[in-house]
Amino acid sequence: MRLDKFLKVSRLIKRRTIANEACDAGRVTVNGKVARASYEVKEGDVLELQLGARSLKVRVVRVSEYAQKGDAAEMYEALS
Repeated sequence: MRLDKFLKVSRLIKRRTIANEACDAGRVTVNGKVARASYEVKEGDVLELQLGARSLKVRVVRVSEYAQKGDAAEMYEALS
């Protein structure tokens, strides 16, 4: 699954266009490297998001094309 779509489906970022812009601006890293929106997310990847003053680090637990609101938080594990 593409990185921008994963961020939207997991509800880490509200809209896919915002996720795409964050990736293009270099505010999203995967395993310590700046990632493009087209990066294929895999289980075990560590994502780091810099959104304004907020910094978020998560590990991908499950990749799914669709997730209901209650299940979205099960797609990742917060590290910090």
